[in-house]
Amino acid sequence: MIIYNVTVKVDADAADAWVKWMKTEHMADVMSTGLFIDCRLCRLLEQDEAEGVTYAAQYMLDSIDQYNTYIDKHAQHMREKGFRLFGAKFAAFRTVMEIV
Repeated sequence: MIIYNVTVKVDADAADAWVKWMKTEHMADVMSTGLFIDCRLCRLLEQDEAEGVTYAAQYMLDSIDQYNTYIDKHAQHMREKGFRLFGAKFAAFRTVMEIV
């Protein structure tokens, strides 16, 4: 199993709206690609929140080929939606992991 992890630091003043968007729209859009088998949104604890609140969105896939399909066909469009809504109110970095 593959986990596509997106760690995001969101400005405190935008965090509630960002979480609502993630839970009601963005994660549903990602799942609607048909490539993922599950997802979850986590808030990181014991973090310095002076510069924002940190979250990890995790999306599970059966194979690296499905991940590559997502990146090739969907990722850019999905990322652009977030930038249109939240602009510079967040910073993200992505990792791909395999459960062993």
